[in-house]
Formats: sequence, C-alpha cells, structure tokens
Amino acid sequence: MKKEYLTGILFALLFAIPAHFLGESFPLIGGPVFGILLGMVFARVPRPEGLNSGITFTGKKILQYSIILLGFEMNLFHVLDVGSQSVYVMVFTLLTAFAVAIILGRALKLPEHTTTLIGAGTAICGGSAIAAVAPVIGAKDKDIAFSISTIFLFNILAVFIFPFLGHLINMSDFGFGMWAGTAINDTSSVVAAGYSFSQEAGAYATIVKLTRALMIVPVCLFFAVLTAKKNHAEGQRFDLKRIFPFFILWFVVASVVNTSGVLPAELSHALGSFGKFSIVWAMAAIGLNTNLFALIKNGMRPIFLGLCCWFAVAVVSLAIQHILGIL
Repeated sequence: MKKEYLTGILFALLFAIPAHFLGESFPLIGGPVFGILLGMVFARVPRPEGLNSGITFTGKKILQYSIILLGFEMNLFHVLDVGSQSVYVMVFTLLTAFAVAIILGRALKLPEHTTTLIGAGTAICGGSAIAAVAPVIGAKDKDIAFSISTIFLFNILAVFIFPFLGHLINMSDFGFGMWAGTAINDTSSVVAAGYSFSQEAGAYATIVKLTRALMIVPVCLFFAVLTAKKNHAEGQRFDLKRIFPFFILWFVVASVVNTSGVLPAELSHALGSFGKFSIVWAMAAIGLNTNLFALIKNGMRPIFLGLCCWFAVAVVSLAIQHILGIL
C-alpha cells in the first residue's frame, strides 16, 4: 500500500464508523447501506485532491480484503448440513436470478455491470456478493451504488412479506426456512423473516443462507473466465494475474482454516466481524465517488430489474420445493 493512500483511507473511515453503528442499531438496513448513503451525501462537498487516490483504494482493495475476512465465519460443514434438496433449490434460484437479470437488463438498456451485480446480489447474498463480484468484472462505483440500493429495498420488503405469505399458504417450518434462505438476499433479513415465522424455520433458514453464501466462489471464478474471454476478444493481452480473483482463493483458505478449528472461535469471529466492518468502510468510499443526483435520475430501471429478479427467485424456489415434495 502506498503512503499517499493513507489520508484517503482514513477519510473514508470517518464515514464508515458512524455507518457501522447505525447498521448495528438498524440491522434490517445494515451498515453497508448507511455507508454508501453517508458517502454519497458528502460526495459533493469539496475535498482535497490528495484524498481521492486513498478513497479509490478503499473502494477497490479494501473491498477485496473484506471478502477474505468473511471466510473466517464460514463453516464448510454447513454444506453437508443442508442436504442435497437445498442445493438443488440454490442452483435453480441462482440460474434464475442471472437469467432474468441478463435478459431484462438488456431490454431495459441497463449497463452490463449493473445487471450482473443485481443478479449476483439477488442470487447469492446481497451486499457481500456484490462486493465480491464487483472487482472481478471491473464494475464502476456507480454500478455498485445502484446495486446495493436496489438489493436493500427488497431486503426490507421480504422481512414483512415472506412470513405473511408463508403462513397464508400454510408452509412447514422446513419449507419456509428453505424458502427464506434461498430467496431473501441479506443475512439479517433472512434471520428476521425466518424467526418471525418460527424458531425452527429461523434456525434452518440461517444455515441455508450461510451455505448459499459459499456460491460466491464458483460465481466469481465464472465471471473471471468470462471477463478474460471478453478482453481477449477485444484484442487485449491475456493476463491471468490481472483478471483472476485471487482474493476468492484466500476466502476459501480462510473458510478451510475456520472449518478446521485451528483458530480459537473468538478470533475467527473477530476476523469475520472486521470483514463486515471493512465492507461498510469500502461502501463509504464508493459513496464518496458516486453522484447522488445521477443515481436518483436513473434509479427506477435498476429497481424494476431488482423487483423482477426477486420475484422470479421467490417463485422458482417455491416451484422447485414443490417438485421435490418439500412443501
């Protein structure tokens, strides 16, 4: 890290700290949303030019480091706990989210990076997935801002709508837990909706959601290959080191270390918690580089795309469960 980045990194930290505590107080909104909002509010305030390189570094590199740290809270045994039925549901909802995002995103003439990030956020785990995929595809700060704000809206709606619908159609605890875990984006919203339905549904939804988060790995690798092929087709020299998401490999290493039990549980939890804070930190930096007025002006199309992805994933999750005889 270059020395001149330090002031910009610390400047972004000034916004990340209050955003983190606001996220703790209002978990359904979450620190990343507060971070990007605070950053956007102050983005128009004049600041020294020397801060910009550090702010950009925070929004890109610290974002990658945060994903690595999240691995210390991942337990690979969760994959075994949820069983093959849940994995089938996850695969189909993931494919649905990306298919709807790509097809409808083109119809709405949205930037490709925005549609990819909304698809990733809907398919996997909201802001964490967006944070992981963004550097792989080379997304701009405005693409990340569009995606985070869109995913946030449907996280909030899901907490109120899912338990109501679950009781209305008389779902079992197991069925609702799988539905919430595979069709709601953010972990806090999954937990809130799951436990609103029942204790059993909440516990199972949380396990399914944590397993779903591991889908970050194959998705990032897929987009790395796709980006490499696209660059090669455009005449750019193939550079594996430049496009390969090595931070995802370190995320896997961190997950393996945590699963092995080598580190004390308290240390793993502390590293994972710092990873979550680092996402807030990076989002504050991204907000500082985002034009709020441009976001508002063009905001309805991403929201409509997010709505369609969210609805499609919820329906497909229920449909696959019905086919498998889970409901």
